[in-house]
Amino acid sequence: MHTDRRFQELVGIDLPILLAPMAGPVGSELAIAVAEAGGLGALPCALLSPEQFRSELGIIRQRTARPINLNFFCHTPPMPDAAREAAWRKRLAAYYVELGLDPEAPVPNSSRTPFDGALCEMVEEYRPEVVSFHFGLPEKSLLQRVKATGAKVLSSATTVEEARWLEDHGCDAIIAQGAEAGGHRGMFLTDDVATQIGTFALVPQVVDAVSVPVIAAGGITDARGIVAAFALGASAVQIGTAYMFCPEAKVAALHRQALRSARSDEIAITNVFTGRPARGILNRIMREVGPVSDLAPAFPLAGGALAPLRAKSEPAGSSDFMSLWAGQAVRLGRELPAGELTHALWAEAQERMA
Repeated sequence: MHTDRRFQELVGIDLPILLAPMAGPVGSELAIAVAEAGGLGALPCALLSPEQFRSELGIIRQRTARPINLNFFCHTPPMPDAAREAAWRKRLAAYYVELGLDPEAPVPNSSRTPFDGALCEMVEEYRPEVVSFHFGLPEKSLLQRVKATGAKVLSSATTVEEARWLEDHGCDAIIAQGAEAGGHRGMFLTDDVATQIGTFALVPQVVDAVSVPVIAAGGITDARGIVAAFALGASAVQIGTAYMFCPEAKVAALHRQALRSARSDEIAITNVFTGRPARGILNRIMREVGPVSDLAPAFPLAGGALAPLRAKSEPAGSSDFMSLWAGQAVRLGRELPAGELTHALWAEAQERMA
């Protein structure tokens, strides 16, 4: 049986299951459903305006009193690079022409807001039970302010070195994110994605290297993955792709279709959508431009030039230019309401452990 309850006791949840804070698919409805089922609900904040942040968190606070995790990015905004932007636009020009778009037209700004003083003030105002970060941690004074609210702090590590760094800098628990995970890598001490290792090699090494609770993430989509993570010393699991099948997830119709039909050999790491390595289902732009391209501008700027292509092609039924994020165990997903899925995963895991 699962006996390491340190993380559950740390944050006050019934089940050792965390909803991965996937920017885009996760909103208040999915967060509430997982929280009410006894797991840790999450609200990804990197894509939210202040008004959206207040609205979403207001809905969550009205509908559940259970712990919630607010997630933020900690990347360093890139320096402008006009030459690289121009080269990227040139590489995509043929697609613009194909779709009847002007290759020289201005493109939308592609931004992700890193954690800053304004976002910290919102954390201080709303006082969430958990605050998590991706791509490291914010600078020391901001982190101290977050911890002063009483929030428990989590962040993702993709290597043992990153895990040790996070513990040394004040993390209360560490998410060991293996290479199987969908979406963006949480890497921050290296940018060499080729060195990333799998979840079930990473988790026991991180458990041995740190004293805080470890949360396993990446490729965990059913009860077998949960039990394996616990056997390797994890205190909890963080699940993303499995929840994308739920009706509460804000996933576009073409993305859902791709999730249902993706083959195991159609999942790859790419940087063409944002400029930072992330795992998703192969589509035309990934095959023809990447999956990894040296031309893609630094995170998060690559997405701006792709936005008009998606806006024109998606309504016509094409996912050629969409970021179809998914983890390697996507074929194990099943379509259930999020609360029902959370209960089922835990019940099935208990049966296997017994």
